Amino acid sequence: MNPNELKAKLEPWLAAAAEAQSVSVLDMEKLSGGAIQENWAVNAGFSSGPFSGLQELVVRADAPASVSTSHSRLQEFALLQQVFKAGVCVPEPLWSCGDTDVLGRPFFVMRRVGGVAAGFKVTKDLSLGGDRQQLLVRLGRELARIHTVTPSNDLLSFLKVTDGLPAERDIAQYRTYLDEFHSPRPLLEWGLSWLERNIPQSKDLVLTHQDFRTGNYMVDTEGVTGILDWEFAAWSDPMSDIGWFCAKCWRFGANDKEAGGIVSGKLFIGLMRRNPVGLSMLMRFAFGK
Repeated sequence: MNPNELKAKLEPWLAAAAEAQSVSVLDMEKLSGGAIQENWAVNAGFSSGPFSGLQELVVRADAPASVSTSHSRLQEFALLQQVFKAGVCVPEPLWSCGDTDVLGRPFFVMRRVGGVAAGFKVTKDLSLGGDRQQLLVRLGRELARIHTVTPSNDLLSFLKVTDGLPAERDIAQYRTYLDEFHSPRPLLEWGLSWLERNIPQSKDLVLTHQDFRTGNYMVDTEGVTGILDWEFAAWSDPMSDIGWFCAKCWRFGANDKEAGGIVSGKLFIGLMRRNPVGLSMLMRFAFGK
């Protein structure tokens, strides 16, 4: 569907969702990135109602190629609603639509936030994110807020509560992925075997982002403007978010800065000790301290 077709379909739907007499989509542009989902920046004028005036929005829908482990757009919208309610810095979720007659696929609409998300820019341009130490503390606080959401939340009942340890579930899932390869991956098999022998015994079960890393949060020159991409969120051990944040593959070449390509591991741990946000033990675990 081209932008003109999208505009013609979207305008009456937005008007109904926002209780406006009419909506005029002034311009819309497909955003870069989004290999799993498709995002459109939309500037729209609302004639009346609670959203009267110009609104800067993002329409998020499935991309032509999908990933089976990704949540649906309606499920991701529900996740956004819950973390927004918990005080996490995310784009405000506004409306969702499961009617494929509108855009040909389910989608949701959220407010657009400013900033840059591209990891290779964030790790190299020191003007992005403000003071690096304060940026890290802020990200720690955002994780702490995410981890306040627990399985008692009935609105997230589509998230499966695992039996046993979350790490056992993850290892089994990765073994399944490896079995689907046509050629052996002995190094990965060895790594999973090591994890089985050293599996953490934590039974903490909270909402985890599951893709919390540099590249999935937006920053401007002042700091964090939004945590993005919730399509893999799950009930799990909060340590899993810390480990993913520290993975070498998400440092974008800044390999000496173990904490997301932002600061060194030693500084990372020191900061968390001085600024407790309920994560300092997790930080120490992530670096084997």
